[in-house]
Amino acid sequence: MSKNLIVAIDGPAGSGKSTSAKLVAQKLGYLYIDTGAMYRAITYLTIKKKLESETDIVRLAESTDIILKFDKGFTEVIVNKTDISDELRSYEVNIKVSNISKIEGVRKALVKKQREYAARDTGIVMEGRDIGTVVFPDADVKIFLTASLEQRVNRRVKEYVSKGISIPVENIKENLLQRDKIDSTRDVSPLTKAADAVEIDTSSVTIEEQVQLILNEVKKKTEFIKSS
Repeated sequence: MSKNLIVAIDGPAGSGKSTSAKLVAQKLGYLYIDTGAMYRAITYLTIKKKLESETDIVRLAESTDIILKFDKGFTEVIVNKTDISDELRSYEVNIKVSNISKIEGVRKALVKKQREYAARDTGIVMEGRDIGTVVFPDADVKIFLTASLEQRVNRRVKEYVSKGISIPVENIKENLLQRDKIDSTRDVSPLTKAADAVEIDTSSVTIEEQVQLILNEVKKKTEFIKSS
């Protein structure tokens, strides 16, 4: 397969973006970029620094050096030479990340960083909420993942349990609903399916199956390029 395709995977929280994207990237030998981790990093720093002004938060996004290192199925997030990977999936960050992500200046700063990855001579699997619509509107393959709210809640519960964190199910459900609302209705780069994206409902398929469905789309594109 070509080593220069851009695969964009979008979808709401808990739809399986990260898991699918990691495995697809591994199987293709592509660079994996978790854009959500970048927004989580800025959210974490905003909380840590107790910033409230949008101006200060935008400056933070513009000046922060973020390096993503994907190795052995795990993404290390290095911010200003400090590994903050373990802090990014906390409930506190989950609650605030959508509000930080909707700030226009923050999105502009991080989209610029995300596009810089495209300059590398390698294939890319990038996942987020606006990859196929804003970051890479000309992506070679666009996937939009969905899943029922029940399944998404169950996945979040399992994620917290695996980390020894106990959060009431209703709180998790409310957080997902709130994030959906904010992500889908924000003025800047809202979560929406690109017109030419392939939609995959992951509610009742295994991880292996959804990865294969995405790989099938990559294969179709590769064969089309070869025949052109």
